[in-house]
Amino acid sequence: MNSHVKFNNINTFFSKALREKIQNYFIVTSKDKTGGRKLYLKSAILLASLVTLYSILVFIHPHWIVGVSMCILLGINFAAIGFNIMHDAGHNSFSKNSRVNSIFSYSLNLLGGNIYFWKLKHNIAHHTYTNIEGEDHDIEIKFMRIHPDQEIKKHHRYQKFYFLILYGISYFAWVFYQDYEKYFRQKMSKNSPIFNFPLKERIIFWISKIIHLIIFLIIPILHVGLFPTLVGISISYIVCGVCLAVVFQLAHVVESTQFKTIEAHKVEDEWMIHQIQSTANFATKNKFLSWLLGGLNFQVEHHLFPKISHVHYPAINKIVKETCDQFSVKYAEYETLGGAFISHVKVIERMSK
Repeated sequence: MNSHVKFNNINTFFSKALREKIQNYFIVTSKDKTGGRKLYLKSAILLASLVTLYSILVFIHPHWIVGVSMCILLGINFAAIGFNIMHDAGHNSFSKNSRVNSIFSYSLNLLGGNIYFWKLKHNIAHHTYTNIEGEDHDIEIKFMRIHPDQEIKKHHRYQKFYFLILYGISYFAWVFYQDYEKYFRQKMSKNSPIFNFPLKERIIFWISKIIHLIIFLIIPILHVGLFPTLVGISISYIVCGVCLAVVFQLAHVVESTQFKTIEAHKVEDEWMIHQIQSTANFATKNKFLSWLLGGLNFQVEHHLFPKISHVHYPAINKIVKETCDQFSVKYAEYETLGGAFISHVKVIERMSK
């Protein structure tokens, strides 16, 4: 990550006004910025769902049609735990207690990922330098071109046909390849500097990877056999991968978001305005989707205030929109999930040429 990229910090009237309004909202309502009981209840439901689905699939052996359906639900459940529990905990907005945040952030390790790598890649690079090529590692997708500064290759002309396949295998790649790649080269990407990797995190890496393999591979193989296990985990991981990738892409890779070319290591806009320009919301009136996605369809609010729990996004969404109108800052939002997805496909097609 290039730490020399700077944002405009002169005349940041928009940022000051917005921060003041949000701060005032929490003072007036006497609400805490973390998740609280609402999020604890949701977490209990999602974790109980995980245990229930896993137990039925592994120990009860339902009919294969029921089993396939439950594997699909398990994949959605994996993603929902990531969206709601790990994501808030990873941003320290799950609880006021830092130890509780730390414990629940390791839910990612339980599901096969690594929270230490995720925080370096997501919290630092993605949240600071959103949609900036060479800085935001989340827009570095192998075999795809989604930023105009990325080199165009022959296979990119077909990316509108194969992008969903890549999304489907993305979780496999993350858990079984990319984490190990980062571990051994100690870099977030090929051209990134070497990062600090404490001994404690190295030990946690191997212990959690082994535990994940035991829970989701070895135990199922012993109880239901090799073939059903491989089919089941493939279905769950593909569904999870598509859910994770699509939600991220609809927030940043759509027609209304900007992909800036940075010259002289300087961004002309203040940081908050850059976040609004490079981020979009979708389907914010769909309460069930908002619940399931951990408020990540309110991606603009999340990028502006990552340390505020997603349970508050619908309320502060109104404040952000009002402030954008006041300062004539364009705010991007798609009314439906389908509309945002169509826009995403159009960007993929445009970047293939």
